[in-house]
Amino acid sequence: MSSLNTSQQAFVIENDQQALNAAYQVADFALIERNQRDQRRILPHDVIEQLSLKGLGGIRIAKKYGGAAVSNLTLVHVFRILSKADASVGQIPQNQFGLLNAIESIANQKQKQFIYSEILKGKRLANGGPERNSKDSKTIATRLDQINGQYLLNGEKFYSTGASFADWLAIRAIDSTGKTVLNIIDAQAEGVEIVNDWDGFGQRTTASGTVKLKNVVVNPDLIMDEAPLTDPRKYRGAYSQLIQVAIDVGIAEAAFADTLSAIHKARPIVDANVEKASFEAYTLQEVGKLDILLNTAILLLDEAAEYLDQLDSQDIVSPEQASKASIIVAEAKVYANDAALQISEKLLELGGSRSSLEIHNLDQHWRNARVHTLHDPVRWKHYAIGHFYLNGTQDQRHAWI
Repeated sequence: MSSLNTSQQAFVIENDQQALNAAYQVADFALIERNQRDQRRILPHDVIEQLSLKGLGGIRIAKKYGGAAVSNLTLVHVFRILSKADASVGQIPQNQFGLLNAIESIANQKQKQFIYSEILKGKRLANGGPERNSKDSKTIATRLDQINGQYLLNGEKFYSTGASFADWLAIRAIDSTGKTVLNIIDAQAEGVEIVNDWDGFGQRTTASGTVKLKNVVVNPDLIMDEAPLTDPRKYRGAYSQLIQVAIDVGIAEAAFADTLSAIHKARPIVDANVEKASFEAYTLQEVGKLDILLNTAILLLDEAAEYLDQLDSQDIVSPEQASKASIIVAEAKVYANDAALQISEKLLELGGSRSSLEIHNLDQHWRNARVHTLHDPVRWKHYAIGHFYLNGTQDQRHAWI
């Protein structure tokens, strides 16, 4: 398990420009051995360590707690930059940001001060994800019981992205009263076992595997009731999804850059009667389509981020505004989904046979896009968008919409 070197102090980012600068620095480092990590399933411990040291983990924490409180627009640019360099590196901190956003709504001041100070020191937070054999992603079997004066956590989680890199884990469980509670536990506590058994063909190095919990003692001061998250004025789903969209856009950007490079290296088809593949008429047409698709995805992502920034600046957010946030992000998700999948597939078609050689590892973009977009199926985004505009309804309140 990776943990921040205690001899090194994490930099505390103070503004949006510093956040973007740090993202580019981490991205440059992530690119160096990206292909080797992907092909050999080597976890990017050194890259995530740099991400923490550069201070990127706490950029959305409010200024009153010592954070930079960067805009949502800056946040999605950070995730695009990271994901373009390495889609796994882009996804690993996503849960931390989603969790910190939820904690802002459900934690008391003492809890916030402790958790935020830990993050600003460079500590990392990951989740014990949805449970593998439940009827759906919201159903929880993990229990928090009070026995002999102690709170004990028992259960097993999967899709626990980033757990292998984490100092703290956020575990959702059902308590003795039937409430859903969020528990913050030390990742190295007795009874915690983190298993890197994620074997998806894409996003290979996110460590999205199993967390086993056996009689893990939970500090009662770090137990939070999740009930406030159901408030119709909250838009935590839109926030969480916004980052997922940024990851997809980053994958699409990486695939597009490699598409241009691959075409310049490809031979033209003999029937085209041109000197270079980059002069083929049909290739020019396809690249034009892909460019438009990618730029539309970027514009919709930025528009969604700016709308969430507008809501963040308000003292009161209405249920109608929260619903609209989900729909605007869903619209961006549709285009990001299509851009990531279509561009990464066209890369191999337009790059020709040599683009399939393992040494280039160009298939990683499609594999990453295909696996990451399964996180929240786009078919339900179409449904939500149609239902909203036809019937004025968007009443789902969870992390996937």
